[in-house]
Amino acid sequence: MPRRTTDITVPPLSGKRAVVTGGSDGIGLGIATRLAAAGAEVVLPVRNAGKGAAAAERIRAAVPGATVALRELELSSLTSVAALGRTMRDEGAPIHLLINNAGVMTPPERQCTADGFELQFGTNHLSHFALVAELLPLLRAGGARVTSQLSIAANSGAINWSDPNWERSYDGMRAYRQSKIALGLFGLELDRRGRAAGWGISSNLAHPGVAPTSLLAARPEVGRAADTPQVRVIRWLSRRGILLGTAETAGLPALYAATAPEAEPGRLYAPSGPGHLGGAPGEQKLFSPLRDAADAERLWQLSEQLTGVAFAAA
Repeated sequence: MPRRTTDITVPPLSGKRAVVTGGSDGIGLGIATRLAAAGAEVVLPVRNAGKGAAAAERIRAAVPGATVALRELELSSLTSVAALGRTMRDEGAPIHLLINNAGVMTPPERQCTADGFELQFGTNHLSHFALVAELLPLLRAGGARVTSQLSIAANSGAINWSDPNWERSYDGMRAYRQSKIALGLFGLELDRRGRAAGWGISSNLAHPGVAPTSLLAARPEVGRAADTPQVRVIRWLSRRGILLGTAETAGLPALYAATAPEAEPGRLYAPSGPGHLGGAPGEQKLFSPLRDAADAERLWQLSEQLTGVAFAAA
């Protein structure tokens, strides 16, 4: 039996500038392609210039006439984040959509960013925190919507407040959960602070459910030489349409959260099927680790302290 297609309608985005981190492959590339197809100018900040160029060509092949631009970004370096911020502020073009999609997952051994942070906490959360601060004038100019891509893994776990960089006892999955919980707390606090300060931006959250993406596949750059057993099972179930989503449907919740007129600030969007593993996107109740506003405030302060980046009041 043919698998039923799950999709959404993306509203017209002509004249809008959209920035997608992690847009050179996987879910991010799918999101970027759909944004381009809706008429947005898409900016892909990428670490690997060759991979970025190939992604841009794929988007242009799928969407003739698409406007796609590449910028250099190594999310594991705050220096690189700051350089991208300067470049884009110098360009002066307002940003209307920002999707914080890039991430790394469960390196077998503890690794650090260029700034000495645990790799997942530094890449998945701290660098996105710094990126939003760097781009804030452009986001305000565009009345932007910021969507942060979480993981279903953020439904459990906690911030390791006494050792956020996992220097004393590293557990890859617990550190991954923390990084995505942190990104979620940040996204919610960004919306609260933006409203209180009159920044004119909004922020919401999404997660892709479970689908065969590159996160658990072989990734030599994080010390994983072969695909994990988990991703093999995920691929098998996904091909057969059993509970899980596909690489194409996994991007729909973030796409919906970022573009749908009815998607609201401060909410979490996810697949609506059993267990929120797959299916059409819809609103999901906030994960329990994200519900404490005091945790979000504490995390914001810790992030400012660790990154040395502050959100300008003006």
